Amino acid sequence: MWSKRTARVLAVIILGFYGLDMLMLGGFNPWTLGLRLVWALSLLGYSAFSSELPEPWARWLEDLHIVVIACSVVGLVGLTGGTRSPYFVLVPVLPLANCLMYRRSARVGLLGGAVSSLGTFALGWMTEHHLFEALFRMSIVLAITMFSTYLAQQVRRTQGSEQEVSLERARRESLELLTVSEHRRAQAEKLAALGRLASDVAHEINNPLAYVGSNVDFVRDALRRPGETSPEELAEVLEETREGLKHIRQVVADLKGFARMDAREPTECALAEVVGDAVKLASLRLKHVVRLRVDVPESLPTVFVVRQRLVQVVLNLLVNAGDALEEHGARDGEVWVRGFGEQGCAVLLIEDNGPGFAPHVLPRLFEPFFTTKGPDKGTGLGLSLSRDLVAQFGGRLTASNRPEGGARLRIELPLGVKELEPRDPGGNVEVGAVRPVL
Repeated sequence: MWSKRTARVLAVIILGFYGLDMLMLGGFNPWTLGLRLVWALSLLGYSAFSSELPEPWARWLEDLHIVVIACSVVGLVGLTGGTRSPYFVLVPVLPLANCLMYRRSARVGLLGGAVSSLGTFALGWMTEHHLFEALFRMSIVLAITMFSTYLAQQVRRTQGSEQEVSLERARRESLELLTVSEHRRAQAEKLAALGRLASDVAHEINNPLAYVGSNVDFVRDALRRPGETSPEELAEVLEETREGLKHIRQVVADLKGFARMDAREPTECALAEVVGDAVKLASLRLKHVVRLRVDVPESLPTVFVVRQRLVQVVLNLLVNAGDALEEHGARDGEVWVRGFGEQGCAVLLIEDNGPGFAPHVLPRLFEPFFTTKGPDKGTGLGLSLSRDLVAQFGGRLTASNRPEGGARLRIELPLGVKELEPRDPGGNVEVGAVRPVL
C-alpha cells in the first residue's frame, strides 16, 4: 500500500507530465488532462482510505483503483497516437508494475492485465486495422500478465516464509529470554529464602561448633597430661566431636544443595522425598517457633517436576507459615504437611493454626511484590513465584482459610507415570501414621 506522502508525490508527477501531452498534441487537450486528474485522484483516494476500510471493502477499492489506472493509461495512449504513442510502452509494463506494487492478492495482477490486454487489442485494431497484429500485441501483454502474476505470487510466498521464520525465531528467542528470566527470578527468591534462614543457620552451626571447640580443648589438655584421662573418656569426647562436625557438614550440604542452580528439565519425583528435603531446611527456622508434623506417605504416586524447584515452593510455604505464627505470638503453634491422592492428582496441604489470611489480603495473596511482612522478612515474590513454578508443572497452588482457624495452602500436581493408588470405600487415600518431626 502506498503511503500518503508517496501518493502525493506520484500524483504531482502524473499531472506534471501533462506538459508532454501538450507537446505531442500541439496544444491544450482537456481529455488527457481529465484522464490524468482521474488517475491522480484514484491514487490519492486509495492511499487515504484503503487502510481505514474493512478487508472486503479494501479489496474492492483496490480492484477499482487498478481498473482506473489501466483505463487511464490505455486512454492516454489512445489519445496520443495509439500504438505509435511514446506512452504505449506503459501498457505491457503495467501488469508487472501492478503485481509488484499491489501485493494484497494475485487478483490485482490478473485484473490489471485483463484491462491492459483488451486495451492493447483495441489500440492495435484502431491504429493499424490489422487483426493479427492486434492479437499478437494482446498475446504479449497476456504473457507478461501471467508471468508477472506468477512472479508476484512467488515473491509473496517467499516473503511469507521469511516472515514466518523471523516470527518463529523471535518467538524462540523470547521464550529463551523468559526461561532465563524465570530461572534467575527463582534463584533470587531461593537465595532470599536462605537469607531469611541465615540467623537460624548460624545458630544451628554455632551450637555444635561451641562444644566441638570445647572438646578439642579438652583433648589437647588431656594429651599434655598423660594418664589423667582414660582412653574411654577420650573416645567418648572424640565421638561427640565427630557427631558435631557431621551435623555441621549436613547443614552445609543441605544449604548448598538447595542453593545451587538446579536442572531445568522435570523428572519423576517422590513427593515424600521432596517434602523431606524442604522440611530439613525449614526445621532450621521452625523448630524454635512451632511444632511441625508431616503426613506424606511414601506410597503416593510420583509427580513429574523439577525437584529442587518444588522443594523451593514447599520450603517457602513452610517458612511463611512459621513467620505468620511467630508474628501472631502463638505459644502452641503448629504446622501440618499432608499429602494424598485425589482425582488423578497428588495433593499437598500446608496448614497452620495461626490467624489465617485477612479478607482483604486473600484476593491479592499471589500478586507480585505484595507482602504483609516487614522489609527484612519478605520480598513479596515468594508466593507469586511459587504459584508460577507449580503452574509450570501443570499444577495449581491455591490459598484459603481453614474452617477451624489458620491458613491453608493447597498444591495440586498431575501424577507421573505411576498410577494413583485405589481409594478405599470411604473415599480416602491410605495414609501413614502422623510423624512428628520436631
